[in-house]
Amino acid sequence: MDTTTKNGAAAIPAVSRGKRIALAVFGIFLIFSGLTLAAGGIELITLGGSWYYLPAGLGLILSGALYLRRKPMTSAVIAALVIATLVWAVWEIGFAFWPMVPRLAPFLVIGLLAALLHPWLTGPRHTGQSRGFAALLAVVLAAGFASMFKPHGVLDATAQPQQDAVTAINDGSANWAHYGYGPKGTRFAPYTQIDKANVDQLQVAWSYRTGEVAEGASEAQNTPLQIGDTIYTCTPTSKVIALDADTGKQRWSFDPKPANIKTWNRCRGVGYYEPAKVTKPFQFEGMQAARAPVAGVCAKRIVQVTMDARLIEIDAQTGKQCERFGDKGSVDLTVGLGKVKMNVPYYAYTSAPTVARNLIILGGWVFDGRSTDEPSGVVRAYSADTGELVWAWDLGNPAITKLPPEGQTYTRSTPNMWSAPAFDDALGLVYLPTGNEQPDFWGGKRPPLTEKYASAIVALDMATGRERWTYQTVHHDIWDYDVAAQPALYDVPDGKGGTIPALVQLTKRGQIFMLDRRTGKPIADVVEKAVPQEHAAGDWVSKTQPYSTGMPALGADTLTERDMWGATFFDQLACRISFRKLNYQGEFTAPSTRETLIYPGYYGGFNWGGAAVDESNGYMFVNDIRMPQVVKLVPRETVDVAKLTAGHGVGSTYPMDGTPFVIDHKAFNSPLGIPCQSPPWGVFAAIDLKTRTKVWERPAGTVQDAVIHGVRARLPIPLGMPTLGGGMSTASGLVFYAGTQDYYLRAMDIATGREVWKARMPVGSQGTPMTYVSPRSGRQYVVVVAGGARQSPDRGDYVIAYALPKTQ
Repeated sequence: MDTTTKNGAAAIPAVSRGKRIALAVFGIFLIFSGLTLAAGGIELITLGGSWYYLPAGLGLILSGALYLRRKPMTSAVIAALVIATLVWAVWEIGFAFWPMVPRLAPFLVIGLLAALLHPWLTGPRHTGQSRGFAALLAVVLAAGFASMFKPHGVLDATAQPQQDAVTAINDGSANWAHYGYGPKGTRFAPYTQIDKANVDQLQVAWSYRTGEVAEGASEAQNTPLQIGDTIYTCTPTSKVIALDADTGKQRWSFDPKPANIKTWNRCRGVGYYEPAKVTKPFQFEGMQAARAPVAGVCAKRIVQVTMDARLIEIDAQTGKQCERFGDKGSVDLTVGLGKVKMNVPYYAYTSAPTVARNLIILGGWVFDGRSTDEPSGVVRAYSADTGELVWAWDLGNPAITKLPPEGQTYTRSTPNMWSAPAFDDALGLVYLPTGNEQPDFWGGKRPPLTEKYASAIVALDMATGRERWTYQTVHHDIWDYDVAAQPALYDVPDGKGGTIPALVQLTKRGQIFMLDRRTGKPIADVVEKAVPQEHAAGDWVSKTQPYSTGMPALGADTLTERDMWGATFFDQLACRISFRKLNYQGEFTAPSTRETLIYPGYYGGFNWGGAAVDESNGYMFVNDIRMPQVVKLVPRETVDVAKLTAGHGVGSTYPMDGTPFVIDHKAFNSPLGIPCQSPPWGVFAAIDLKTRTKVWERPAGTVQDAVIHGVRARLPIPLGMPTLGGGMSTASGLVFYAGTQDYYLRAMDIATGREVWKARMPVGSQGTPMTYVSPRSGRQYVVVVAGGARQSPDRGDYVIAYALPKTQ
């Protein structure tokens, strides 16, 4: 083919009409891509952001124009763009895989297409070179695609745990009798039948369906109890079901028929009370004597708190209500609260009740962000025998120790305890993780007395309900940084050959506090650091906030523009622009009338799932959430409050009656609906409580079952997704976890984080797994409730038990 003119200059080779059209289409694509990047780049520069996108966009526009004119030099321009982008990306984020993908992958694809098209511009003499470059880029892209299926950002363990003597109980004599296995909240089961050598042989032993699919306002988040040969589970609307521990066959069910089943239905667990097993019952002046059981009726009891705020006891053997408890079997928990809107509800109970000796200790959940006049966060203890009120701790009025005086109520809108406490029976203390004070995001009217208890751990004397100590994790919390996780109690070395009784508290901030549970004093160092001082009208902020520098923090780094991410360079640019426009000066940027970024975010960090502590080696397993939110205070006078989108969390508006503002919530996502910051968006990690160091870390689950705009990913790419629910560990060195976005129950080696087994479930799970050894068959089972992962369209009603084959 002749490719020169008469004067010797290079000529455009003759190509077919189809090839000319292809070159033109590619050129137009590059021009439009370049215009988008350049326009966005200009806006980003005006916001003080990166200068990369403007010249990159101009380079694409130039290359596109050259394609339209079929100039060979366009390939050199694209090659320069690819090289410049690689240099810029390495300068900005190093060689981190996931941050590199949206920066480099689009230009590698463009470079590959340019190499394939280059012979159409120069003639056949460059075909070999072009194919060589195309092959090289194809190999790089293929290697990158393959790498997407490998976990990145992994921290591998470099040491083995120090083993402590823990007595294994494999004879079926132990029970999972509390939400966190025992009162310490460690979710550690002393069983070794299922171990690292045989866990890969686990199979479904039985499966049960409750008949209540967790749809709409409901979420299945239950951790069942096991007492002897019976499993006790509950549904989101408070039904209790007893199952045979070896077969999963239903023995009985009890439906309390709650009045409200429209909003926020959950049941994370039930309690268990057996009067004959209480060797040192608390004695209370003026209390009625324990009502003797009638012919063994209610000798063993299941304790349930319903979504319409009733405390109920059920005969664990028959499923019949214990008529001699309270008023014909139930206690009205709204007594003393004053006005309670139950159709919303403004007061309910979502966590498992805490049974300590002959007491039932309860807090309560209130509907976030509704008003400055919401039901009290009072914590109360009831007699597990009679249902009588034993004591009350009113956070706003310490003079009230039982019912409020006639005509009065417990102090309204005080911080509440909606999660699960732990207790130390020997010390006689119960440890309450508290929420922040309503209405969450504006605190100009909060009184000093109740401020000290918000977003804190409070130790109460179990016998009297009086405060022993308080430790606050956030001062003047206007970010909804509730202390959501149950505390974990574990004794740590004191460096002198002895131990210190510790309390380990996970927080939504990703901070982990380690306190002496006798005094509330930090064992691991805590530093008060200065924080931004800007705030909304009528409010205020603390000058400093506590940072647990003596313990690892997860997902707590301040975000920067470089952390912005996307599936393409377009949505990454959009996220960079959005980030630059937001009001954000770090973790404690106060909500304002500008859109304000909250990170780690009010979902966490660490949410209610809590920690699992392997008591045989002092390793603590954690899982976190990395989902920033955007909030905006809107002056009340500019809003028709009657038309607000009511709800909870992202996508809703909180009315915050009694304040100058309402507040809007949305996710910080790209235009494609993907989180704007780089993955992982959730991790698994282990922390050595003895050395106070992070041992290992891995991304939590894959995008296999994620659905974005109605499209299911279907690829097991281990990005690390947000998690909900907690883990459970065993004395054989395993930790089990199910609360990922993909539909798997996993077992991991707690020493290394290595996944040693996983089982596909019909739907995802939000519940914490539990385990037991059947006293009848001697088999160890692992049980999980699967009702659907958070935000998943697939919902179910499954209780699934796994065990080794009977021959094992």
